[in-house]
Order: sequence, then C-alpha cells, then structure tokens
Amino acid sequence: MADRQALDEVVRFTSDLIRIDTTNRGGGDCRERPAAEYAAARLAEAGLEPTLLERTTGRTNVVARIEGTDPSADALLLHGHLDVVPAEAGDWSVHPFSGEVRDGVVWGRGAVDMKNMDAMILAVVRDWARSGFRPRRDLVVAFTADEEASAEDGSGFLADRHPELFEGCTEGISESGAFTFHDGAGRQIYPIAAGERGTSWLKLTAHGRAGHGSKVNRDNAVTRLAAAVARIGAHEWPLRLTPTVRAALAGLADVYGLEADLDDPRDIDGLLAKLGPAASLVEATLRNSSNPTMLNAGYKVNVIPGQAVAHVDGRCVPGGEEEFARTLDELTGPDVEWEFEHREVALQAPVDSPTYARMRAAVQEFAPEGHVVPYCMSGGTDAKQFSRLGITGYGFAPLKLPEGFDYQALFHGVDERVPVEALHFGVQVLDRFLRTA
Repeated sequence: MADRQALDEVVRFTSDLIRIDTTNRGGGDCRERPAAEYAAARLAEAGLEPTLLERTTGRTNVVARIEGTDPSADALLLHGHLDVVPAEAGDWSVHPFSGEVRDGVVWGRGAVDMKNMDAMILAVVRDWARSGFRPRRDLVVAFTADEEASAEDGSGFLADRHPELFEGCTEGISESGAFTFHDGAGRQIYPIAAGERGTSWLKLTAHGRAGHGSKVNRDNAVTRLAAAVARIGAHEWPLRLTPTVRAALAGLADVYGLEADLDDPRDIDGLLAKLGPAASLVEATLRNSSNPTMLNAGYKVNVIPGQAVAHVDGRCVPGGEEEFARTLDELTGPDVEWEFEHREVALQAPVDSPTYARMRAAVQEFAPEGHVVPYCMSGGTDAKQFSRLGITGYGFAPLKLPEGFDYQALFHGVDERVPVEALHFGVQVLDRFLRTA
C-alpha cells in the first residue's frame, strides 16, 4: 500500500503542475517544457533515467521505463498529457493557475484533465523507489505534449518517430476512468473506459457567385452552406451498438436489476429511461454524431461572398466510419464540399481481459460499495496515437468523489478542481492495480 509520503506528494505534485501554465491554444501555441522538466526531475529522483523528446522546440515529452521482474511479460504503458485547455481567470472563483489547496480541494486548470493522474503516476513510482518494489512487467511512463490539440507534437510524434521506447507494450492506461459517478439514488458507479469514439473534424466549403447584397443571387455561398449546416445539425444518427457499449448497458442493467433485449432499439430506449442519470454514461456513444461548431463567411454586410466555410465536430463509433462519410455526402449535397481536417481512429478494448479484471478488483478493494462497469468515451485520448503501436488502451485514472461533485462537467469547465481525498484514493488504487498488473 502507498505510504504517507505518497499521499502527501500526489497533492503537492498536482498543485505544482497546475501552477506551470501549459495552456494549449492550438496551432502550436503551447510550451510544455517546464512541466516536462518538472516531471523528469521527480522521476530522476526515484532513480529512473527519463528521456526528454521534442518535435518542436518547447513541446516536450518525457518517457521512462521501469524494468519488471519478468522479462518475458508484456510491458504496460502509463501515459498522461501535460497540456491543458485555456481558462479565463475572470470566470473562476480561484485563479486557474494558482494550484491552491482550499478546504480539502486542489483548484486549477488540469486538476482533473489531467495533471492529477500525472501526479498519481509520479507519486506511485517514487513510493516504489523508496520501498524497493519492482513490478512484474516492465512499465513505460510517458508524459506527453499536445493532447489537447492534434497530438502531432506529443503521442503522435512519439508513436511515429520513437516506437522503440515502447517496445513490448501491449496495453496502456490513461485518463477518464474509475471515477465515482453518483446516480442520485445512493448508488456509486465506477466506469472504466474500454473504448473511444473516433475523431472526425470536418471543414465544409460552399462556393457561389460573389455580388452586391441588394441583388438577386441564386448562387449564394452562405445560403448553400447554411442549409447544409442545418441538415447536419438536425440529423438523427441511427443506433449502432458496439461491444463495449453493449457491455456497458448490460453492466448498468445488472446494477439496477433490469432486463432488456439489447438487440431491440425500443428496449434500449426503455432501459435508458429507467437508468435515470446513469444513462449519461452511455447515451453519447450509442451512435455517430456531427455537431456544427464554427462558421466563417463574408467581410461586409452588403457584399455576397463567393465562399463560405463551416467546421463540424464529428465522432464515429467503432465501425461507423463508412456510414459517417456516406451520410455527410448526402447531408452536404452537391453544392458544398467537405473534407477531414483531423481524423483519428475509434478504439475498443476487451472487457474480459485479465487487465480489466485487475483494474476492477483494485477499485472494489478500496470502494467495496461501488459498482464497476465498462464504458466508452465519447471523445478521445492519446490512446488513439499509441494504438498505432498495437497498444490496447484503457481509461483508468481512479478518483473517489463526493456526491454532488460533477466530474465530467469539470473537464474543460470553469472552477476545475479535485478533492485531496480523491487523490489519496487514486494513488492507493493505482498502486494496487500496478502491483498486480
């Protein structure tokens, strides 16, 4: 079990990392190096030999390997990103980069996404160094840049240019899983991520005839684009039940003592209605999605532009990519072109694997009142890039949260924060899982 120093360090490391502003505004506007150097120093103090790697100056990644006792065993990747999304200080109760610990809570951007998990990894590794413990399998620790944008300077760069650092890794764990979900009726659910929808960010372009705003114009690019965007926004995607989501629904049905025919869409709708708030764990991953997010056209009110552009955040369930592309062709029509601006694969991981069973057991040891279920993430993580190396990814960043603490709303939200006790729980569960992994 992790010692008292590990419990103290996870809080201090979370706070320290938050104070290092690693805001990723996209387009290369970020500098993770100070946080990478901080993490590398903590690893070096534990006797490891971290490597710092950059594709672009200042966009730094850290990789270190812990040798296991069984050279024949497959290696396990532990990864967390160092960058965070922007935060407007005026909107927050506490300055987003203060790392302040107040009333038993650590405040700041990155507290849940995901400097808390970075700190947990550091605390566990250092605890092992003090006690002399060695895991059975090799563990590769990676702290990455650029996850909040394209990952081109982070996990994508590592997977493409430095695959040798991950030799032997067959599985990985990272963010967004094993947190407490309170259903409002006294149940505590711990979803462990075993899948991610794919990323399909789109650019739509409509062309037309430029002209005076007072004249009749049947070739108006703005009109064409607006019609296509409206069709996309209103489209109802059909149900596509993947193995991970099927397992999630089955697990939740078992928690609630419900029965449903998961091959019947009407039964699934009925099951979701009976799950109440817990339905939010699965409803975003039952199908593909396409949400218009950006519009850009024209430069003056009395000038009809010759071109109009829109952007759409598309997400695909595993196996849904062909349907997504075919449907976009239909929805955009002949007058609007579309292309992928950023595209990443959907992921699935087995929920009957020994690794999943060990994660579940570790959670249940420290939260015996909890119900562990698999789930699929609606968005994506660095696991997408590491999957290029044949690494199966799970979301496992354990946190025991109090009722009323809306963990999912704090991702990229105002007043992001994490309870100290949640960090202590996370270190204990992560330590137990890794000792048995």
